[in-house]
Amino acid sequence: MSAMPTTPPSSSIATHLAVALNAVLAAVDGEKPKVLCVKLGGEDFALPYGPFDPERHRTFEIGVREWVERQTNVSLGYIEQLYTFGDEGREAPVAALEGGAGQRIVSVGYLALAPKPAEASAEGAEWRDWYSFFPWEDWRDGEPAILRERIIPGLMKWVKEAPGKINRPRRHARVNIAFGLEGLQWEEERTLDRYELMYEAGLVVEALRDQTGSGDAQPAPLGEAAAPMISDHRRILATAIGRLRGKLKYRPVIFEMTPPEFTLLQLQRTVEAIVGFSFHKQNFRRSVEKSGFIKPVGRMSQPASGRPAALFAVDRDGLRERAASGLAIPRLRRQE
Repeated sequence: MSAMPTTPPSSSIATHLAVALNAVLAAVDGEKPKVLCVKLGGEDFALPYGPFDPERHRTFEIGVREWVERQTNVSLGYIEQLYTFGDEGREAPVAALEGGAGQRIVSVGYLALAPKPAEASAEGAEWRDWYSFFPWEDWRDGEPAILRERIIPGLMKWVKEAPGKINRPRRHARVNIAFGLEGLQWEEERTLDRYELMYEAGLVVEALRDQTGSGDAQPAPLGEAAAPMISDHRRILATAIGRLRGKLKYRPVIFEMTPPEFTLLQLQRTVEAIVGFSFHKQNFRRSVEKSGFIKPVGRMSQPASGRPAALFAVDRDGLRERAASGLAIPRLRRQE
């Protein structure tokens, strides 16, 4: 039997592949879900990011914490790995910053949560309402007008333009599922599905930018209605939003985003800000009080206006006992 060859291929993976680290740090400010962004030499926003240095970073998590603090002066608390992003061509606009021109960039994304937006004192760092990037995801005041006026018509045009008899019904079914059309339910966790469909249909700036190979933002059907991000950072953010929305139902992560003491209305507004639609007040109150996650502290809030309300805190014993449980999130009720 001949020995296996030991000579590596002439094209070395190590010289053509770089690992980058991205962080989605989310917090709720009043009734606005915020994400920490940076501007590094460009007009579009980015998530905090940077290359993984195996000589300096013992783990990916150490590396991403370092990059966030360096670029924003904000330290991360709760953090979990989100997803690995490695599509070909995703790195073109930021190759020099993430790992060098000509390299394939694989980004390891992280989701981090905070009880409030900490001061981002570094130049170019800013907390942004995540609905400024995804206005169609916020149903708290009813169905967003941008859906019926611009997005759904644009997607139906894309469906009609599908090549071949088989592709058209497939596209139509994907649109219906992602956007809850024709009797289907809107599912808040499908944030990424909706964004990727809009990308395929050429409705977002990133799609046209990637087609031309230019880092410059090009006109898109949505115009200025939704802010773009560099590279595929808006895709990473959509992934994080969908993950967080889904996770609320089976893990008590919401309490990583609350202050030490809060009213039930404040808790409700925080959850509503994340999932993007409103709940029935009494149903939410009953559900949370029965969850075992919270306990009264025996004091009342002292608001500048309005009536005082009972204050609650996280019941740490209940949290440990029910670590595999989440909140009862109702379905969005929409009117066709």
